Amino acid sequence: MTVYSKIIGTGSCLPPRRVTNDDLAQQLAAKGIETSDEWIVSRSGISARHYADPGVQTSDLAVQAARRAIEMARLQPNDIDLIILATSTPDHYGGFPSTACVVQRKLAIDNGCPAMDVQAVCSGFVYAVSVADSFIKAGAHKNVLVIGAEVFSRILNFEDRTTCVLFGDGAGAIVLSAAAEPGVLATRLHSDGSHGDILCVPGSFSNGAIEGSAFLHMDGQAVFKLAVSVLEKVANEALQAAGMKASEIDWLIPHQANIRIMQGTAKKLDLPLSKMVVTVDQHGNTSAASIPLALDAAVRDGRVKPGQNVLMEGVGGGFTWGAVLARM
Repeated sequence: MTVYSKIIGTGSCLPPRRVTNDDLAQQLAAKGIETSDEWIVSRSGISARHYADPGVQTSDLAVQAARRAIEMARLQPNDIDLIILATSTPDHYGGFPSTACVVQRKLAIDNGCPAMDVQAVCSGFVYAVSVADSFIKAGAHKNVLVIGAEVFSRILNFEDRTTCVLFGDGAGAIVLSAAAEPGVLATRLHSDGSHGDILCVPGSFSNGAIEGSAFLHMDGQAVFKLAVSVLEKVANEALQAAGMKASEIDWLIPHQANIRIMQGTAKKLDLPLSKMVVTVDQHGNTSAASIPLALDAAVRDGRVKPGQNVLMEGVGGGFTWGAVLARM
């Protein structure tokens, strides 16, 4: 019997502290940096974002999202037999123990299942879903917890208005389980390391200290041009692999980075904007968390329904990009 993987639960978590553009403008004005709600919205579509309080870690947000996804899936934590967590802001310097292992401990999953982090920045969730799908189809695992979680506010330079206004914190999760009917229809992943410098944290570790900058750096124009180009191509690759046309997509859930990039992708796929899930206005760019946050929002408010086809696609530092086409 052919084994497929299917999304049976979604969950999300946003930190309670909501920061509007006006809040951020006041904070930056105290440093002599000028910005405004109009300036931010016109360039990104972002009106607000959420920041984690001091002491709140990536794993804390991930655990809350995971619990909600497991509950929707009508499973218990120990039913999970693999944890894959996508993040660029792990709990620990050096990345170990992995944040996935920290989540495993906090969820009290004591069945010995493997847990690992995936690092593909804003494409991380799409990468993680593709890995999980492969494990399930190979018969190695049955219930995989896939999480995207970030506290990007910790790596923002609040003296650089071109980047600090764009990002937020949050977590989203899904439970991907073995099924007799198709769920994940196709996945496609890519990367091109020659573009690594246009979106990066350029610092490095040496002798217990950071050499160089520990803040996010982005060449916005270069990222914009590359993102619009590769997202259309990878979407069509996933559709071709599944033997489908763009007109069969019920919902487009792109990485929530910039409303203009998102609208450009929908236009190139000839999809009406009414078929695109948008949360960037209230969440900002939450990197690996953005797609599962948007998916959970649309599932819980009833937009995304069982049997519908959802195209999820992301692009991020590395440079990485990918797409997942799934039937809910």
